[in-house]
Formats: sequence, C-alpha cells, structure tokens
Amino acid sequence: MTSKMGNELPDSSAIVSADLSVAIDGKDELSWLESVLSMLPMSSPDDIEILRHALEFSQPLYAGKYLSTGESVSQHVRRTVPVLASLRVDGDSLVAGILQFVPEYLQGYRDQFLTEFNPTVAHLVEGVSRMGRIRTLGIKDEGGGADRSAQVEGLRKMLLAMAEDIRIVIVALADRVQTMRYVAANSIPRRVEIAHETFDIFSPLANRLGLWQIKWELEDLSFRILEPERYKKIAKLLEDTRITREHYIALVVDKLQRELQQTGIKAEVTGRPKHIYSIHKKMKHKELDFKEIHDARAVRVLVNDVKDCYAALGAVHNLWTPIPKEFDDYIARPKGNDYRSLHTAVIGPENKVVEVQIRTYEMHRHSEMGVAAHWRYKEGAKRDARYEEKIAWLRQILEWKNDIEDTGELAEYFKIALFQDSVYVLTPQGRVIALPKGSTPIDFAYHVHTDLGHHCRGAKVDDVMVPLDYPLQNAQRVEIISVKQGGPSRDWLNSALGYLKSNRTRSKVRQWFSGQEREDSLAQGRALVEKELQRHGMTSMGLDKLAAKFKFAKLDAFLVAVARGEINSRQLAAVLSGKPEPVAASTPTADSSGLLTGKKSGAQQSGGILIVGVDKLLTTLAKCCKPAPPDPIIGFVTRGRGITIHRQNCSSLSRLSQESAERLIAADWDSSKGASYPVDIEIEALDRQGLLRDISNILSREKINVTATHTRSRDVTAAMRFTIKITGLKQLNRVLVLIQGVPGVISALRK
Repeated sequence: MTSKMGNELPDSSAIVSADLSVAIDGKDELSWLESVLSMLPMSSPDDIEILRHALEFSQPLYAGKYLSTGESVSQHVRRTVPVLASLRVDGDSLVAGILQFVPEYLQGYRDQFLTEFNPTVAHLVEGVSRMGRIRTLGIKDEGGGADRSAQVEGLRKMLLAMAEDIRIVIVALADRVQTMRYVAANSIPRRVEIAHETFDIFSPLANRLGLWQIKWELEDLSFRILEPERYKKIAKLLEDTRITREHYIALVVDKLQRELQQTGIKAEVTGRPKHIYSIHKKMKHKELDFKEIHDARAVRVLVNDVKDCYAALGAVHNLWTPIPKEFDDYIARPKGNDYRSLHTAVIGPENKVVEVQIRTYEMHRHSEMGVAAHWRYKEGAKRDARYEEKIAWLRQILEWKNDIEDTGELAEYFKIALFQDSVYVLTPQGRVIALPKGSTPIDFAYHVHTDLGHHCRGAKVDDVMVPLDYPLQNAQRVEIISVKQGGPSRDWLNSALGYLKSNRTRSKVRQWFSGQEREDSLAQGRALVEKELQRHGMTSMGLDKLAAKFKFAKLDAFLVAVARGEINSRQLAAVLSGKPEPVAASTPTADSSGLLTGKKSGAQQSGGILIVGVDKLLTTLAKCCKPAPPDPIIGFVTRGRGITIHRQNCSSLSRLSQESAERLIAADWDSSKGASYPVDIEIEALDRQGLLRDISNILSREKINVTATHTRSRDVTAAMRFTIKITGLKQLNRVLVLIQGVPGVISALRK
C-alpha cells in the first residue's frame, strides 16, 4: 500500500522510510550500512565490508565537493544508495552507486577499480558516468511539438543504448530521485530546467521499465517544481493528512476483504491512493473538476479467474452504492493496448468516493509488466514494435531479479545488448540522430541533409578530427566539415573501404553519380546538336522542335539519346537537310516471315554482331539479359534508337515480342571480331578477410575488365556480384572455374 502527503514534500512514494533517513543523516556508518543491507533480499557480512571499503575509497575524493545543484557529493551518495537498495539490486550496483562520481575526481580510476573492486563495478561506474554527461541540449519548444517529442524520445533511446547493462539505468534513476528530492526542497537557479529534464527523460524511462515507485515520485516532484500553485491546490483539495488517508484505505480494504471472504471469493485486496500528478493529469485530460475525480482513493482486487472478477464486482456493489456511469468493463471490451480489468466507483465509508479495480492475477501481470504497449498507451507514443519488444524484455529481467538467488547468474541476465543495433549521436546543436550501428560521419551527414553529405570532406567528433570511415559511438557530438563545390567520391561506394554503413546513404550517393552522368550526357548531347545546327546554318531552330521530329516528347531524353549515339550525326543531318524521316535510310521493314529486312543481307555491324538485311545500324546489348557469345540472340528494333540485342530466351524480349512481333530481327555473333561483352556473375562464399582481394587478383591475372561490383555480408556468408567484360563463354567458364577454386567460395555462376 502506498499513500501521498498533502502540502508537504510528496514523500508518500518516497522509497526510503523515515527511520532509514535518520540513519542516513546520522554519523554512525555501521548503522547506515546495516540499514541499507536490511532492504536487500539476501546479504552477508562480506557485503558490509565491501560497501564500507567503497565508502572509505570514495570519501576522501568527495570531501569538500559539491554537485551543480549545490548538494554535497557525500550526502547525495548516502541518500542515493538506499533508493537502490529498495529496488533490490545486487551488491555491485550498490557499490557503483557509491563510486559513481569517482571518475570526475580521479584519473586512471579504472585500473584502481579493477584492483580494489571488480570489472563489473568498473563497467557500471563508467556507464553511469557516461549517462551523467547527457543533458537535454536542443530540446526546445521552438521546433514545434512534433520535433520536440522526437528529440525527447531520441534522448530516452540514447540513454538505453548507452546502458549496455540495465543496472546502469537503475543507478541513474535512483540518482535522479535523490537529485529531485534535493531540488524540490531547495531553491536553486536550475531547478526548472532539472525538473523538465526529469519529466521528459527519466520519469518515462522508469515507467517503461515498470519501476512505478520511481516514476510516481519523479512525476510528483517535477510537477511540484513546474506548476507549484497547481500542485498546492490539488494537495489542499485532498484535505486529508497522509496518515488519515492511509487509515481510510486500510478501513476500505478490511471491509472489502471480509465481504469477499463471506461470499466465498478468494481474493487479494490492496489500496493505492492516487498521486497528485495523476489527479492533475486526469482532471486536465478529461476536463473534470476535482469533485468529479472518483479515483482519488482506490483499491485493487486480484482474483484467480474471470468468473471471480464478476462475483467480486457483485460483492462490491452489495457492500457500497455504485456511482452511475462510472462502471467500465475492460474485460469484455479490452482497451487498444489489451488492458483488461473491471473499473467501478462507489460511495464508500464516510460517504467518500472510492474507485475499485478488479482483475485476475494474469491480467495484473499483463498490465504491470507484460506489455510494452502499456507505457505507449499511457504516454500517447507512436508504435515502434521492435522497441516495444526490447522494453518488454527489460521488464521481464527486472521481474526475474526477485526470483534469482545467484547474483552471478543475475549479472549475466543484466548483460544485454538489446539496444545495440543503433547508435545515437548529437548534432552541434544537440539534436539526437539515430543511425545504424557502425555508421560513419558520412552516414551522419547524409542523414542531416543530402547536400551536406554530397559536400562532406571531413568530420570532428567531440571536437577531434577523425577519418571519414570512423565508426561513431553513442552520445558523441559530430560536426561535418563541408565545401561549397564538388561531390562524393566513388570510393565511398566501395564496401571494402567501409565509408558507408547505411543503405539509405549508399542510395543517395548512387543517385548523385547517376545525376552527374545524366548532366554530362545532356551537356554532351546539346553540344553535338548545336554543332550540327551550326554546320547547317540553322542555329535559330528550336531544340524542342528538333526533338519532336525524332518523336521525343522531352528535350532531355532527346539530348541523352544523341550523347549515347542512339541518334547519330547522319540522322541529324538527314532531318536538317529536309528529309521527312530521320532514320529512313536504315529503318528495317517486315517481310512475310515476320523478320525485318532492309537494303542488304547479312551485313556486318559494329560491335561484332551480324544483322540480317541491315547495313550500319546502331546496335546495343540489352541490359536486362546481357547476351554474350555464343548465346542465341535476336534483335529488337527500337523507335529511332537502333537495334537492341537480346538473348532469345530473355523474358523482357518475350513481353516486347507479344506486343510488336514485327519489330524482331534476326541477329548473330560475328566471330571475326574481338569484341568484349558485359556479363554479370554471382559469387557466394564464406566471409573472411582478404576474400575480395583474392577474387580481384584472379580477374586481374585473366585480364578481365570489371565495370561494376556489389558485395553484401550477412552473418558468416558473403554475396558478391561483378559485371565483367568477356570475349565469349569459353573465357567466362575459365574465370568461373578459377574463382570456385578460391578458399571459402561456395559457388560462382553467371547470373
């Protein structure tokens, strides 16, 4: 059972009892240690010695030192550790709570920790120290509600990502509880800022982890600082003192327990007075007056099965008068987050309103610990399924800690890597950026803005220059050094060099190069067309009009076709000379067989391809099937852009021929020419260092030209694709056999 004080500092959810506070403030160190250890489920005389040693080690360093709030470091530590103990953490966590500020006052502390304590303590203290350096920089209202919410959420996730061990988060939350107690009791310059930070970051973290007592106290303390008048008004409206309200709830619990026993219902009844901030939130959300709040006092009934829920409801309504329209059946109609319970409000003893919740033990576990969606529902957050699964797992760990006797085993459970698939870094302005684990400054630059990525030339991490392939770490501040001109390097696309981690970044770099190639083609095509216009004395002719004569709807497409040679100077000259058809001299026509014929038969074409009946017409190899000798091939006549050569079994050609069979034309390879042809090969191998180098060496020895490469690693395997130029299948087969002989290669095939 918990309760809340009225006008006093709301220590009703305070985790340390009054008698323990005396021990904290007293001079008797042994009494303090014994009081702390008495809160643990298991302890031994050795534990006292370990904690005493931690105190003796840290106190000389803390002497005369004060936190930014003005609180003595020694006092802060002595008040934080009992909060940790109340959460039933292990001895290493308590030691870390004592030593958490040592890194600020002792250089080379890690080596001493390893000697004086153990690696786990050193790890926990380092984690808490890192978390302590994060502040809500950049969390401002100017960016708008959505932007601010995203930033706050980013900071929460950053803190969890930094905490490789969940005990780090628990120590940080206990530390924040004591900070807020001190700030609420003392007028200090930064108290509003600290309260905002607590409300935005730490209270939601406690909520998500199911640490309700921490959550409630942090909320009430923050509310008291941020809205003092509203806080005092609600506290005054409660009227009762803490003891009076606790006695009232105890009376309700006793009466209801006896009623349920008389009706034969086995149940557990507990009381839970409403917290001040919870009352404020409900009044604000539902636009209610305080008199309309029916759950300022509430009890919860836990039973074994659903039928007992409804039987208990009948017993409650038989004992006290229910309030109309205050009954909700969330068992028959669960909430969107699958929350299930019966809610009713009744006129209890002394004519005071009491809310009663009735649920099964299973429903209670589901509500309190089992679903990550519960916190999302309470906070109104957007759904992030993977994140919710991680939170649910953390809650499960916290639930298990009470059932695990072996602290070594517990430590292994706590060593998690659930939040290590992402890295959270800061912009110079303090905005949180989430990136895939292993991301580099280039990935960061493209995430902030595409142009910043294009012009990135260097980076500073925490004010230190780093190479562009530097893997970023959580909570680092990244500043990009950019230039006004230029663009990305092609080396960035080489996966072996490690410049890019994000597929999103890789796609943007490729788009830039594609755009540059198109711009170059446009410039080249425009120059060729303008040169031809000058040669014919027709510079006044509009380029759009000329493009239309070649049946191009857009000028850019026409200029690119000219640059690629799909429209040659002879065709341009024909149009500019007044001939009606730009390709009439070389356009094939269909004969009765459906194949296309022209002026000559069996004419030889450039590029090592023989086209039946056509002389000197541009031919290009289809990119969809990449034919190479001796593949059976066939040509397809395009509109004004020559003939595209496909493999006869090409699926794309099959679709084209169904629509325009008359545009097919016979074709064959010209064995008299030593032309080379691009083909794709795919390699699957066990991933290892030097694999790409060994394959590249074979291609180099065989004098194979590589025009494109793509590699991807997953688990222990690597998938590689190369586009290479070959003179025929004999050369291709030889290369594939050699590659299959490389250690670790599973298969090497033509795509």
